[in-house]
Amino acid sequence: MVPESTPTAPSSTIFPYLRPVLSHYNGGDRILNNIAFRFEKYFSFRPAQNISKTNTTGVYKIEACLIFESPDYYDLRTYGDHVSGNSLRFVLNGFWSEYSGKLCMVGSASWYPNKGNLINLDAVLNLNYDRNLTIFSSLITGKLESLASPNDPNYFEPISLMEFGISSNYQYPLVSGEFDRDCCGGIDIPKNQSLGLDRSELCYSLTERYGVFNLEYSKECLSLKNCTPLGKDDNDELPSEMMLNAIQCSKEEQKVQYEIKFGSSYKRFDPSTTLVGEASWDEKKNQLCIVACRLLNSTGSLENVRVGDCSIRLSLRFPAFWTIKNRAGVVGQIWTNKTSNDLGYFHSITFRSRYDSMFKYPGLMFEVPGLRYEYTVTDNVRSLCPFNKSDTKKGDRYPKGNSNDLAFFPNAGNSWELQAFPNFVGDHIYKNSSAVSGNIPLFHISAEGLYDEETGSLCMVGCRKISTGESMDCEILLKFQFPPVNAKEGGQIRGSIESMREETNPLYFKPWEMASWTNYREEAERSVRRLDLEVVMVLISNTLACVFVGLQILYAKRNPQVLPFVSLVMILFLILGHMIPLVLDLEALFRGNQNLEHVLLGSGGWVEVNNFVVRALTVVAFLLQLRLLQLAFSARLGNENYKGLWVAEKKALFVSTTLYTLGLLFVLFLSTRKQNHSEPIDSSTSVVHHIHYIRRDLICYGGLVLDGFLLPQILFNIFQVSTKNALSHLFYIGTTCVRLLPRAYDLYSTCSFSRLEFDGAYIFANPNADFYSTIWDIVISYGVVMFAVVIYFQQRLGGRCLSADIQGGCL
Repeated sequence: MVPESTPTAPSSTIFPYLRPVLSHYNGGDRILNNIAFRFEKYFSFRPAQNISKTNTTGVYKIEACLIFESPDYYDLRTYGDHVSGNSLRFVLNGFWSEYSGKLCMVGSASWYPNKGNLINLDAVLNLNYDRNLTIFSSLITGKLESLASPNDPNYFEPISLMEFGISSNYQYPLVSGEFDRDCCGGIDIPKNQSLGLDRSELCYSLTERYGVFNLEYSKECLSLKNCTPLGKDDNDELPSEMMLNAIQCSKEEQKVQYEIKFGSSYKRFDPSTTLVGEASWDEKKNQLCIVACRLLNSTGSLENVRVGDCSIRLSLRFPAFWTIKNRAGVVGQIWTNKTSNDLGYFHSITFRSRYDSMFKYPGLMFEVPGLRYEYTVTDNVRSLCPFNKSDTKKGDRYPKGNSNDLAFFPNAGNSWELQAFPNFVGDHIYKNSSAVSGNIPLFHISAEGLYDEETGSLCMVGCRKISTGESMDCEILLKFQFPPVNAKEGGQIRGSIESMREETNPLYFKPWEMASWTNYREEAERSVRRLDLEVVMVLISNTLACVFVGLQILYAKRNPQVLPFVSLVMILFLILGHMIPLVLDLEALFRGNQNLEHVLLGSGGWVEVNNFVVRALTVVAFLLQLRLLQLAFSARLGNENYKGLWVAEKKALFVSTTLYTLGLLFVLFLSTRKQNHSEPIDSSTSVVHHIHYIRRDLICYGGLVLDGFLLPQILFNIFQVSTKNALSHLFYIGTTCVRLLPRAYDLYSTCSFSRLEFDGAYIFANPNADFYSTIWDIVISYGVVMFAVVIYFQQRLGGRCLSADIQGGCL
């Protein structure tokens, strides 16, 4: 094929480097069976940069790799150099002739057979690799053959190869000149019926906006076979979908190269169901014209595959007007310029984008210049849904028609996933008006109707595509009621979807009732303000906790005689109270957890900075309390005069833990009783829910124990009849105020914020981590204050000053 020649000088300017886009191979089952992924057989040919001239004119010495691998789900155009672990790599050397476009190389690969030793696979590679790249010469074909004899264990069956690549010097011969004279395909649509494209963003628009298209065949195709652009006349089913993938685009020439795939979109590349084509934008008609070619000889060996039969035409446009029955963002047609008597002729095919959007995914709507909506059923809606404004409470405010609050995700019951989002409000995409157009992808319903901002009522008539009878069922009524924006306790969007047909009609379906919690923008702003306030509160609380413990340590150093009379149990409870949040934060760190409010409110940076400060303050308080414990313990240790204090400490520990245990059992009893009444006993998830709620109640009870941190000191004072001022007034009164701070805040927030605002997003006074309600706040606050008062009188009048012991000196 190519004469072996002697290298003379390096040269890498002549060889046409291609980036692989589409590739396929056949054969080599013995060595490649474990590499192919389902139906995809992907390989890539990668020439090295060290190419040399030779003593033969036009012949070049080349090194390259031929890699067979399992394709992953990344885009091969972007990750063309990716090599998976499951691959087979041939390292090759050889020669290429720029005149004949022939490339011949020899090399080898290391291969591990099943349960065998490593062996070398020696092979020769022959490729057709042209220098001038067009849609015809960009197709590289050839064969890889074993150099071993068929009886040799190193032998493998021949592998035929086909690869389609892109290059920076690619030419567009199919769409040069006046090719677009027959681009209309017999259908002449006025220019103002289609949207134009900005020339500066044309490449982006023509490579990013497409997805999957549904194909719609003419009635003649029910009985005739010549209806597919793939040139097949067998009994295969007609493909129902088509995908347009842009291979490359020329910004200067405003032209695009496409892969046009028919059938399943999950299959990366199959030459028998794929066309390749070139396109150019026609500004005179606001449409894209494509000339497409088949891949001929694609069955069997691939070394003879070629691009040919470029008689296929496609045109597509972006409709300037949508209606309830036609919301396709892209529409077009496929036809051939052959006559009905020619081989390869097929009937014209219409196609439209699958989603009701001119973009790849539903709901990703943004302003498209010139796109409008024509309302056709709003008069019918007025008669079906007379809005009753007398039901509206005075002062209630509802979402505006141009707000983002009209999109929601209700629960329709069963296992259906339901989304509802507006496309148009008025005649613009999501602008202020009382008429609303949207999507409800339950049965994939298109709907339009009226929204009343004074009552929060939305009424729409919907259409759904059906497979039998009429093309669309437009006898569907949708009603939704939005809660007030300024509702104190939040609310739910409630609605229904029902058929307006008779029950005997085959298109009738039972009504769907649905509800959805909603988070309005105004509510989100209130939650942001609440979180900001909570950040300030938690910083103040933790700072004061450090200050008051520090003051107690300073007080003890100035009065060392009081240290033995500080309850060690009290200090232990305080230490545990600061250690538990640190442990939970460490657990969240290992689990990679991120608080819900950071995600929902977009305030992750601010909150994370303050969380770091809070953790630091918690560590400081924890260390200070450890220091206080060490001082108090050391003051008693080794002193025989303090044996009575140890006895009193044990009694205080026993009584306090007994009281705490009884309280814990009571809380668990209430938790279990509550769960048994809230869900069936035989529920498959009841055990998991019980464990979750019990854990939550345990955390809540732990907070309650901390609120009573002075109880062990009170008991200790009683049992050892202390008259010492063991605790600094600033310490126990200040720490009591720190424990009262979240209670006071909770009473304030109950009057100022809704408990349903971003449920679960709390930084301070979290109702899921402690007993928080108006009654509990008042009761616990009285208890905490009472303990501080008792300590005050004990340190002033004696440990048993509140008992009935007259000799103790107290009443």
